[in-house]
Amino acid sequence: MPYVEGETIHDADSHVMELPGTIEAYADPAWRERIHDAIKAKGDTTWADKAREMHQDPAFRGEFEINLLASKNYKAMGAFLNADRPAALDMLGFTSQLVFTTAGLSLPRLEHLDDAELAIEAARAHNRMMADYCSVDRRLLMTAYVPLVDRARAAKIAREAIALGAKGLMINSRVPQHHAPSHSDLDALWALAQDAGLPILFHVGGEQKMNPAYFENGGPQVLDFHGGAENFTSLSFMAIPMSIWQTLSALVFDGVFDRFPRLKFGAIELGAGWVPSLMQFMDSGATAFHREARIGKLSARPSDILRRQFFATPYPHENVRWIIENAGEEIPLFSSDYPHVEGGRNPLKRFNESLEGVSASARRRFYRDNFIEMMGKGLDPALHDLPSLAAA
Repeated sequence: MPYVEGETIHDADSHVMELPGTIEAYADPAWRERIHDAIKAKGDTTWADKAREMHQDPAFRGEFEINLLASKNYKAMGAFLNADRPAALDMLGFTSQLVFTTAGLSLPRLEHLDDAELAIEAARAHNRMMADYCSVDRRLLMTAYVPLVDRARAAKIAREAIALGAKGLMINSRVPQHHAPSHSDLDALWALAQDAGLPILFHVGGEQKMNPAYFENGGPQVLDFHGGAENFTSLSFMAIPMSIWQTLSALVFDGVFDRFPRLKFGAIELGAGWVPSLMQFMDSGATAFHREARIGKLSARPSDILRRQFFATPYPHENVRWIIENAGEEIPLFSSDYPHVEGGRNPLKRFNESLEGVSASARRRFYRDNFIEMMGKGLDPALHDLPSLAAA
């Protein structure tokens, strides 16, 4: 029995769990060693061999269905073997899944190493890998990474990714090292995405991390829920929206949203509880600085511009009803984060509980309509609904 039955639910965030060496294997041979050195896994990697062996064990595979949402990360069905992912999607019952990298979420930091070629070649390797992984099922919607470090080549990289089958273009939420994300030279990228009908996506991992000095509080080091110190804790979690907050502000105030009014943007796995505050703060800023020429050119209040073109995935622990009431039902999207542990073992239950009291239209927007609008041509109309529901 599928996890979702009788309802169209699109998943705005899922992942491939690349084993060490996967991304660089798709790079131009001349770049493989440098890319490997830049993104190589930390510490002992013998676990990867154990993961491969585990997924070949008939007994382990025989428990895929009963452990579908309990087995996380490299233990999950279809985590790194793309041949298993369609069956996993069947069991989940989601109508489509937007698929992001895991290991490649560290690639945006390469944009800040003063080595544009390395950042670009790593992105191209990532995009080839993602195209290969998602090629087994049209319900798996490939995301590609487009570095903004070289303004003249951003559109070219995006064009290559679209030719590979990309359905969404991921950019860094952190500001490029030497120019704004709203720089006019990047208009060619936005125009390409708008014409292709594909969204521009931000994902957790590319943001500016909290200054490590904050963690030196005189007490013992706080470990994250993975048991390590390199991931999120309650304090480092607070910095997640800071980069996307600033980047969205630049894109709206500098007119990118207005110059490309059909272009959609999505913040994935960055939460959404901060969105109402951003809307209010941007509206306040626009009022305070209304004499600026760029503010006078805006087509609407910043909050209304965001409602027109921007979407975000709340975390399962956030209050979606509150977000809808304070930001609008046009904003939030459902996501499972499959197979990451952060998505939990029953995301539908948690989201449904936080949706209690919202209208049927708002609930439908959360699970279906907003995703379809954001994805545009990236989602084949034949995939808007499950076949059984479309036929009905």
